[in-house]
Amino acid sequence: MITTIYLIRHAEPFKIHKGIRKTNESLLLENEKTPLSINGEKMAEQWSIHNELKNIDLVWSSNYVRAMSTAKYFAHINNLKVNIDERFNERIHGVNSWDELPDNFEQQQLLDLDYKLKNGESQREVANRMYDATNELLENYNGKKIIVVSHATAIMFLLIKLCEFKNNKLLFKNKIIIDENFVWGAPELFKLEFNNKELINLENIKYNDKWWENE
Repeated sequence: MITTIYLIRHAEPFKIHKGIRKTNESLLLENEKTPLSINGEKMAEQWSIHNELKNIDLVWSSNYVRAMSTAKYFAHINNLKVNIDERFNERIHGVNSWDELPDNFEQQQLLDLDYKLKNGESQREVANRMYDATNELLENYNGKKIIVVSHATAIMFLLIKLCEFKNNKLLFKNKIIIDENFVWGAPELFKLEFNNKELINLENIKYNDKWWENE
């Protein structure tokens, strides 16, 4: 039986209206607590009635607020609960402020599976936890349609593990899924189809008139 997993990056986070912060909370906690923007809430609701995302069997999410806030719309439209698995969380950078990140941090993590900062995660570590959580879904829910709301970097690292990544391009069966000019949307949707645990199809589905249905 074919199991379909829709990997969805959360909708637009609350950033544009963010002002002065007077708090002692860590950068990691701040990142985990970030909600959706007003536009992000609207987009998540619109995506929830996307033709491709009807008749879903399960909804899973990371435990970040912006991911759960996105997932709730898919759960609502399909009369489901939002299940939480922290293995779908975003990569931990391991810094106390964004200024502490090296200038080449993102590229280094793409090129070196084990590159990380002292208290952060490497590409390999993120990909492995994402992969383990995905395999668990494939084992427990064979033949189902499953939504997983996660984060751009975590999704990218999982896709690199499942596909081929060279010259800053992600390829599946010689088809370019992500090229060097790719810009992540919020939300962003990848459709993965598995025969048991073998990935047999991968698509990046965009929001446009072809898929939209007014209701």
